This record gives sequence, structure tokens and C-alpha cells, in this order.
Amino acid sequence: MTFSAASTLSRRTSLIALASAFVAPAVARAENLWNSPDAQTLLFETPDFMVSLQETSQTLVSLAPKGVGGGFDFAPSNKFTQRLGDGCYRLGDLDLRVRSEGEEAWSDHSTAFKRVKVKALPKPKGALAAADITPSLGNLPLKVVRTWAVVGGKLVLKFTLSNPTAKTIEVGGLGIAMVFDNIITGRHLEEAHDVASFYDPYVGLNAGYLQVNRLNGQGPSLLVLPETDTAKFELYKPILNGRNEDKTPKIYTDIEPRNMTFEGFYNWMTNAKGFADTEWKGIEQWNTPTSLFIKPGASTTVAVKFVLSPTIREIEPTLIKHNRPVAVGLPGYVVPTDLPADLFLHAPKAVKDIAVRPAGALEVTPAGTVKGGWLKYTVAGKVLGRARLDVTYADGTQQTIHYKVTQPQDLAVAKMGEFLTTKQWYENPNDAFGRSPSIMIYDRETNKLVLQDNRVWVSGLSDEGGAGAWLAAIMKQLDNPNAEEVAKFERFANSTLWGKIQTAEGPDKYGVRKSVMFYDPEGMPKGTYDESLNWKVWSAWDRKHAADLGRSYNYPHPAAAWWTLYRVNRYHTGMATGETWQTYLTRAAETTKAMMTKAPYYTQFGQMEGDVFVYILQDLKREKMDTLASEVESLMKGRVDHWKTLKYPFGSEMPWDSTGQAEVYMWMRYFGHQAQADVTREVIMAYDPAIPHWGYNGSARRFWDFLYAGKQSRIERQLHHYGSSLNAVPLFDAYRAAPDDLYMLRVAYGGLMGSLTNIDEEGFASAAFHSFPDAMKWDAINGDYGMSFFGHAVSSASYLVKHPTFGWTGFGGIVKTTGSVVTFTPKDSARRRVFIAPAGLWITLDAGKIAAVAYDTATGKVSVTFDAADAHTPKAYVTAEATVKGAKAYSAKAPVELGAYAVTLGAAPVTLNLLPA
Repeated sequence: MTFSAASTLSRRTSLIALASAFVAPAVARAENLWNSPDAQTLLFETPDFMVSLQETSQTLVSLAPKGVGGGFDFAPSNKFTQRLGDGCYRLGDLDLRVRSEGEEAWSDHSTAFKRVKVKALPKPKGALAAADITPSLGNLPLKVVRTWAVVGGKLVLKFTLSNPTAKTIEVGGLGIAMVFDNIITGRHLEEAHDVASFYDPYVGLNAGYLQVNRLNGQGPSLLVLPETDTAKFELYKPILNGRNEDKTPKIYTDIEPRNMTFEGFYNWMTNAKGFADTEWKGIEQWNTPTSLFIKPGASTTVAVKFVLSPTIREIEPTLIKHNRPVAVGLPGYVVPTDLPADLFLHAPKAVKDIAVRPAGALEVTPAGTVKGGWLKYTVAGKVLGRARLDVTYADGTQQTIHYKVTQPQDLAVAKMGEFLTTKQWYENPNDAFGRSPSIMIYDRETNKLVLQDNRVWVSGLSDEGGAGAWLAAIMKQLDNPNAEEVAKFERFANSTLWGKIQTAEGPDKYGVRKSVMFYDPEGMPKGTYDESLNWKVWSAWDRKHAADLGRSYNYPHPAAAWWTLYRVNRYHTGMATGETWQTYLTRAAETTKAMMTKAPYYTQFGQMEGDVFVYILQDLKREKMDTLASEVESLMKGRVDHWKTLKYPFGSEMPWDSTGQAEVYMWMRYFGHQAQADVTREVIMAYDPAIPHWGYNGSARRFWDFLYAGKQSRIERQLHHYGSSLNAVPLFDAYRAAPDDLYMLRVAYGGLMGSLTNIDEEGFASAAFHSFPDAMKWDAINGDYGMSFFGHAVSSASYLVKHPTFGWTGFGGIVKTTGSVVTFTPKDSARRRVFIAPAGLWITLDAGKIAAVAYDTATGKVSVTFDAADAHTPKAYVTAEATVKGAKAYSAKAPVELGAYAVTLGAAPVTLNLLPA
């Protein structure tokens, strides 16, 4: 299969050009500096690493783990000679904000701001290098000595701050630069996965850490840990690209352009009150910001150490080995008010106190001990919103664990569906662009529809940023159909989606436009466009570009809509009757085919929510629509045959992305290429962390889509953007094949639940959470949230697990044991899918709701009880699949219809017994 070049301006071409324009000056300057004194290095060997430091600054150049081939380096050593000047951060740089006693104003200092040669000092015992770095910090009232040492076989970075003045010095900002090689700029996909890393924080105070994972998901992983109590991980501060009017860098900023190929570097903040009281005043941070006070003649030391974990899954055992407090939340850190969670703590010292912030938001109850030295607690959500547990241990060590309390899952989803089909419903027969009726993007700050945006797709019902609202509305109907909502959506689907967004006839039939809205001030009536917006931008597409059919990423959205309408019509009485189920499934299949013929270039990559094509093909086969099934399968196999030739078979219209992996994984599994599926799975694990924090746990890395689909438009680590739930889909599938991998299930479930945290009390769903400390809020528009809810809808399920340490636990449901019988009551948003891990049994429903599942551990018998019938659901359609190699097959005494056991529902709950072979 050949992939012809994209014919129109794309995100990739526009922003790569922008990135190149920024990078060029830095590269040119490097040609004059590579042989300067600043390019000289000092080489050292530790038990774990080969280390090099810049001779003039003693900042770190290279941190290469031993035994890892291919020239891998956690530090961006390949950029060293390009980054020798001012405003180029390295590991070992220090940012300070201080003031003397009696002063109100803060003074700012950074070793990276204006490079000055440091004063080398005699090395203490065990030290690799030591220096007085005060000269590089400007007019600082403190003396600062930095030491690189090996302590207990581990590399340690230490700063000693001394106060030679007669006044107490308040340190309101202390940031240790965390500079690792997350720079993808200028690298191709294979190189990036082999040599680059991503890193994520656990802002857990004394128990906090930074984990640095290789992009390919292989070990080792690097952990940065507090070595001293003063090095508590209080806050995670981005190092931005600020410039003065004369284009010189501002203090606390780096010259490396932040864009879609470079997320940026960060500071590990041990103290941040000086920022919280000024630039970030009034913004609730993850932890309470503090200051460090150094009295006259006194000194204090702040130190972190660098530890290797053999693999990503061994991060927590590595933390325990190094005597760090460890928290494991099951199923995670998003707690619906009707579904308590378990918390397990492991620490070298006893728990002295657990406080809840805000008071009453959580109810924490001790639940005894389990083997391995773990303490168990039950955590119940009481007050909606962010919550924090402040754990104090007997030695004074402090740990914070970050939770989000939500409404019950079914209620949150119901409110979202209502909000989308009422507040976000647009009805205007005179709309200039023909967008009525539709479900449009909504601005929560103004509580109005976004009818105009100079990113025309946002107001144009296509692309992720414009299709997000209506996609969420239809995906809600997959498991929770509401007759009124379905009827409204059908009006949109059969008059606006079909015929306006998607071509309904002619040679371009089934093609999907990039936007229904466009910018044509000459061809449209005066006053059509909001003059307060800047329309002289690349994203204000004219008619031609808006009508272009060549972006493959726009095709999964209508395909998913038609597929869901098919399933609602097929499995529910009197719903989605605007067209026949055959018409809806045909449209889904033809949209899949059209993507391959009308937008072929980007089909060489996996598509966001592209796994819908797998589901469409499976339904075509089951419905015996053989011709369409064969055509779709052949087209998809052509893509897979291409992917098989690649080491890392997932690219994007972006230089790096986290959206295509799910589809690639699912097709690799479908066509039996398990080795490539495994590679894809491990790459997902690299950018999808398990951390005791609701915002980061299962939050697949995204950092540029606020530019395309957010109101606050900037490069920023997005928490629970659509990558979270989309990447959960393959991880859940992988877990069902290997249910001993609890770590992977935790990551997947974190992503699944993350997609519900975006929904507010009234049902508005935000695109993602702004993680930077100057914001700390949900973005004000829906943007591309619909892709997130797609991932949630197709993977929402409850998992019954028995872990050798933590015992019986439910992911998405409540567990109760009586003798040999374990009763599992699902509380997930769908209640249509349950996995019984000890039996390797995957129970799925096409219609109906699961009230409870009883699993007899002695006999293997599984009894599934269903809710009573409703007006549109007279039958439950049940499939029981053994997903683990060697697991027993299950069967039931029930008629088979539509490829599933058909269970007639009545006025009261009924039960179906599944028996192992």
C-alpha cells in the first residue's frame, strides 16, 4: 500500500515550520561554541551511570545508565554544544526566589540565567565534584555550594545554602532543574523511541519522586528521590520560553522552543510560597506552598538522588527497597461517591496521622494489615471535587495522596448526555454555514455556544476540536441510550452530519470535510464574522481548505456515530429508527472505506478512536455483510502489512503522538501479530504512568492539543485529555489476556476514570485539565473531549481481581465474599461488561444491564443477574469469552440470537448461569 502525500496545509507542516524557525538560531550559534572552554567536560563513573559534567559550570551533561546499548542517555547530551549559553538549563541548575527579613519584595536568581564560571572546591569524601555556585546566582544574599557525590552507591545532587548575613533569609522558591532528554525536535520516530524519555511527577512531598521512562517502554527507568527531608516535592513548575522586549530570555526560562516536539523542562520545587503569593495568587496548588527560613550563620542542605528501577512495573518495589513511603490506590484515585476505594500504604515507619484536605471531603477508615507490611484503608468520597490525604509518619515524614471525588458514574454520564443535548443543542435554520441542527462546542465561562472561533473547525463541527461535542453525545448512547437524546442526535445525524459534514452523494460520497465553517469575508454577508477575532491566521481556513476531504483523522468520528446508531437500533426496540440498522452499519463501513480512498496519506498511522474500525468489521462479519466486510478487512490488512515493517509502527500527523497506538495495537491483535502488539503496549506504558495522583494516574501524555481545541491555548501538560481513555482500550485488552499484570490494569483504569473527572456537576465536559501552577483548572470549552468519551464508552467495565498481596478487589464494582462465593456489584457507567480475572472470563452485553455477578470459586460457576426490562430493552444479549490462554470455556442454557445468548427480561431481575466446560 502506498500513502500519497497530504495535499493541504496540515497541523504537522504548519507547526514543524514554526519549530524550525525557532531552532535555527540556536543551532547556528553552536557552530561557534563547540570548541570553546564551555564545551569541556569532566567524566566520572558511578555504580549505575557514566556521568559527565560541564567543566565551567559543573552542571550535568550526560547521565548514561550502564548496560544500555545504542548510546542511550537520560540527559540531552546530544544537544550539549548547541546549548552552551545563557538560558540553557541542565541538571544541576538551581532557581531561587528569596527575600531578607523585613522585606516584601522577592529577588529572583538562577544559575542558568547568566552563565558564570563556578568556583571549584576541594572534593569532600565520596564526592565527584563540588563548587561554590554563588557567583552564578547574581546578587544573592546566600552562599550556595553544589556537590555531586556517590552515597550508598547512588548518585546524589546536593545544594548547601548558608546565610552569611545578619538577617534571616526566606527562600520562597527553590527549584532544582529536572532536565532530561524529552526533546523530539529533529528526530525521526524510531530514533525518538530509542533514545528519548518522558518524565512525570509525583508531587507527594517527602514521598514524592520523578519517574523518567524511556519512550520505548524498556528498562531501566530513572527515579529521582528526595535524599533529605528538605527536598520534599512540593510543586512541579514548568521552565517556559519567556522573552523580554529586546528578545533576550527572561529569568527562569529556557531558549529551547517549546512546541509539539518538545514539552519543555521542569523544576522540582521544594518551596514555592514566593510564587504562590504573587504570580499564582488565589490558585489552589496540589500541596500547600511553603517557604524555607535560614537564620543568620545557619545553613541547610537540599539533596536528591538518582536510582534505577529495572523496569517500569518495578518502580514501586524499587521505592520500597530505598525506604520510601509508597501508596497504592485500588482501583485508583478517582472516587465516585457510591464506590469506595482501597488505599494501601507501605513505609519504614508507622503512620502517625492522616488528615483530609478539605476537611470532610473523604472518609478514611483503617482496614487492617495485609502481608508484606502493607496497611489497608478504605477511602470513601463525600464532597465532590479535588481532595488530598496528608499522611504523617512517626519520623515526621510527610506524604500527600491526591484524589478526585466524582458523582456516581452513571449519574455523571446521564448529566453529560442531558447537557450535550440541551445546553449544547444548536437550532437555527438561518445559520450562515448550515450547522443547524447540531450539538456544538460550549464555553463554560460564558455559558454560551462557541459559534465562532478563528480555528474554524472548533465552530465547524469537524476535526477533533469541533466534533468533540456531538461525538460525546452519541457515544453516551452506546451503553446508556435515552430515547429523547437519540431522537435529537438522529436529527443532527441525518440532516447535518449526513450532507453537511459528510458528503451524501456524488463522486465524493462519504468524504468528510475538515470544517463546515470557513472564512470567506468577500463571499459571505457583512457581519458574518466576529471582528474581535484575529482571522489572519493559518487556522482560519477558506472555503477550499475547509471543504478538503484529505484528513483521515476526521473519518473515525462519523464512523463511530453511524456504528453506535446501528447498535442502538439493532439491540433496542423503538430507538434510532430514522434509518434502518442496515443503513447505519453500511454508512459506518463506507466511511471506513472512504478514509482509505479519499484521505489515504495519514492512514499509514493509527487514528484516534480508530479501534472503531475493528468493531465495525466484527459487526459486518456477524451480520454476514460479507462483501463490505471483505473490502474493509482487505484495506485494513494493507495498513497492517505496512506497520509490520516498522520497528515502532505508530506515527501521526504530529512528530510524536499518543493517539494512534490504540488502533495499531487492536489491528495487530486482530491479524495475529502479537509481537508488534506487545511493542505497542509497552510504548503506551512508557507515557501512561501509575502515580498516587488522580490527575497523573493513567493520564497518557499530551501537551499540544490546547492549541487546537482549548480556550486557553498553549503548550502544556494536559491532564486527562483524550489520550487517557483511548490508550486504556489496548491496556484493558492486554490485561484480559494476562490478568497477573495488576500494574497495567491500574494504569488502564486510571485512564478510564480520568475521562469522567472532566465532567462537572451539571454535565459539562472539559477537554482537559490545565496542570501548570498558574492555572490548575479545567479548560473552559469541550474541545476534543468527545474522543475521550469514546474511549470511556467502548471500555467501561468492572474487573473482579484476586491479588496475591491485596486480596479480592473490584475495579469499578463492590466486592463481597460469602464462603466460596464472591459477589460483584458493578458500579461502572455501562454495567454491560465484567471481567472475572481468576476465571479469565469476559462477560459482555449488547443490551441490558448487569445488576450483579456471583462467582463460585469452588465450582467456577458464574451467575449473572440482570436489571428488569425497560420500554426499549426487552432482552439482554450476553457473550461469555475466555480471554486467557488455557482458561475454561463457559456456556449457558439460553437461545442464541445475533451471535449472543438472548435472555428475555421481565418486570423483575432475572439470572443467567454460566458454567465452565
